[in-house]
Amino acid sequence: MTTRTQNPSLTTTRLTLRTVLLLDAGISGLNGIAYLAGAAVLDDLLGPSATVLLVLGAFLLVWAGVLEWVATRKPIPTPLVREVAIANLVWVAASIAAIFLLDLTTVGVVWCLMQAAVVSGFAVLQLRMAAR
Repeated sequence: MTTRTQNPSLTTTRLTLRTVLLLDAGISGLNGIAYLAGAAVLDDLLGPSATVLLVLGAFLLVWAGVLEWVATRKPIPTPLVREVAIANLVWVAASIAAIFLLDLTTVGVVWCLMQAAVVSGFAVLQLRMAAR
């Protein structure tokens, strides 16, 4: 009988759909809280009015709840994951459109681009994992 020793530094953790959805929920929720709690400060830093940030913050908290609900279903409903990914792609498009439609600061433009990159990454992962 042979035994294999496994080098912990060489092991990889398999990313699961549930993890991706929960990470998306967590980041969305944290952004929502930041927009709600810091709207009066973030409006000067990013450019949109405090009212716009409050609306976005409330939306993101609801969205985080939806993501968490989808992630905790057993099994995770694949059609809903595709809908989540499509909604994320709409958010990406809206983030890019905001650059041209809103009076954003330079920090606000960079924030929108970074946000679009992160959310598009979630969408791609969700679509790929739902297709398995």
